[in-house]
Amino acid sequence: MMIEIRELTKSYGDVTAVNSLSFTVGAGRVTGLLGPGGAGKSTTLRLLLGLDSPTAGSAAIAGQEVWDRPPGARDVGVLLDTHGVFCSHVGNTARECLTGLARRHGIARGRVDEVLNEVGLTDAEQRRVGTFSLGMRQRLGIACALLADPPVLVLDEPLNGLDQRGLVWARALFQRLAAEGRTVLVSGHMPAELADLVDELVIIAKGELVAGQRAARLAVRSDRAQVSVRTPDVAVLSAVLVDEGALVEVNDDQSLTVTGLSARQIGDVAFLNVVPLHELAPETPAQ
Repeated sequence: MMIEIRELTKSYGDVTAVNSLSFTVGAGRVTGLLGPGGAGKSTTLRLLLGLDSPTAGSAAIAGQEVWDRPPGARDVGVLLDTHGVFCSHVGNTARECLTGLARRHGIARGRVDEVLNEVGLTDAEQRRVGTFSLGMRQRLGIACALLADPPVLVLDEPLNGLDQRGLVWARALFQRLAAEGRTVLVSGHMPAELADLVDELVIIAKGELVAGQRAARLAVRSDRAQVSVRTPDVAVLSAVLVDEGALVEVNDDQSLTVTGLSARQIGDVAFLNVVPLHELAPETPAQ
């Protein structure tokens, strides 16, 4: 199922949040929507899902204009707000959230077990959502999006709050879903977080297209320079670098391979967090 956005515009009084935006998202691929905060990503996704009305332009999923018939849970799996994660109350458990959603959409309860296992929350299914970390809320939100087994997924910053293990899991999941023929659209605000995930990338700023999909994809891959780092505080430095949007791999010798930040940026982060460095060396990415 293809997503088609054509000359999409949304204005709020004198402020234009999205301006004549056009791009397509094909089935069987992971497409990234990249832009800084305030670029118009969330507004674009809300317009695509029929949650807001455009000033001009159109958005369609599988040829169906979303304002003619807003997509349902069986059409599109959605993650827009990890604070809500489709739960009526933060006192609910993860299982209660998913069971209530399944009941609402007439989905077999056995599907709840499947998605809890899929997102790695089986051991936490009886915990109250109010006690969840942001990463766990992200996993629960993704479970809600997957519950109806939809052919299209629209996920707003699904990697936000995930630790390194969670990032690896999410990338593998989205790539597998795309390989099954689904249409997967994910947003993000850091090139590094999407570089190893997406097949196509759409970059927007101030509500406008900055680069076409092919050019943007090549640009993000050229931005994947790696830096080798050694520190006695591996866990601390890894955590603060991930918070800055880097991808961090801990090697067998306890050195770090960091992608998405320059050596200078890594040095600044380490200095500000009082983490000693024993080595900081840019590497040439493998061709």
